[in-house]
Amino acid sequence: MASLAPTNSTSEASMTTAPPQPPPIPSTDHLERVSYLFGYPIAHSLSPLLHGTIYESLSLNYAQHLYPSQTLEPCLELMRTPKFFGASVTMPFKVAVIPHLDMLTPEGEAIGAVNTVFLRNSPSGKRLLCGTNTDCIGIREAVLQNTPKEISATMKGKPGMVIGGGGTCRAAVYALVQFLECSEIYLVNRDRSECEQVISECVSKGFGSNLRYISSLAEAQSLAAPAVIISAIPDFPPKTAAEIETRAIITEFLGKQAGVILEMCYHPSPDTAVARIARDSKWQVIEGTEAMIWQGLEQDKVWLRRRVSALPVEKVKSIVRAKLEAGRARL
Repeated sequence: MASLAPTNSTSEASMTTAPPQPPPIPSTDHLERVSYLFGYPIAHSLSPLLHGTIYESLSLNYAQHLYPSQTLEPCLELMRTPKFFGASVTMPFKVAVIPHLDMLTPEGEAIGAVNTVFLRNSPSGKRLLCGTNTDCIGIREAVLQNTPKEISATMKGKPGMVIGGGGTCRAAVYALVQFLECSEIYLVNRDRSECEQVISECVSKGFGSNLRYISSLAEAQSLAAPAVIISAIPDFPPKTAAEIETRAIITEFLGKQAGVILEMCYHPSPDTAVARIARDSKWQVIEGTEAMIWQGLEQDKVWLRRRVSALPVEKVKSIVRAKLEAGRARL
């Protein structure tokens, strides 16, 4: 019987460090055009369902395929294929893909990360790969579409707040500064260095002059209440001293004058600890599914060159929510 142990020519180290093989390319023979979601892990993404609902409603023989890859090169190859018309991009490629693009929109350039690749033609007819960031649009629309105008209008000139320091943080800051016109942005996060990096990057891009890391509960107690909060952290109970202090800061701000909070964490449930604290303090809580849906609609606006108002917005919302509820029911 052959041994299953590695031979002398193949060490365990070389086996674990070998580059992952790209997945097989999904067949597109039956499609007129195709888009992809590039990233890893993406198995549970609702992106193909969202976009497929739009294409079916518009009688387009288009589809979006998942392409879970940990290496960028095979994704770039798919972008060069004739039927390709666009891509959703998630981690770990939101920054890595930028040097391979021909141009960026102002949002993509300012945020320094793209979640959408689309095609345009140069004056000479050359096919151009372009990048943008629709996450900031998703955040903006999630707030504006779910908030009465008389309330959303009061956000201008008031402080805003972002909880977290990851990739969504930059898009959230951009939305609060550029679209909602908040006067100052509080950054609350267990890791100060992450927020300092966000501040440095946003300053270098021209929209970070009024960002402020909140370092202590005492500092939070001395500040005015934010009118709008974007929460972009996982729903884990605080354990370390830094996490406990961060939760206390969040609770302090939510205990001030109530406003609007967008809870970006919706999987496995939108009923997060932060959302519960906010509701108990009479804040309006908007689920992160709204941001996900609106950023996806913005992607199809770019890819299809159609107004969002011409897309089946309510049908998309209904199907995505039903899928999420069915998944939660099985938990």
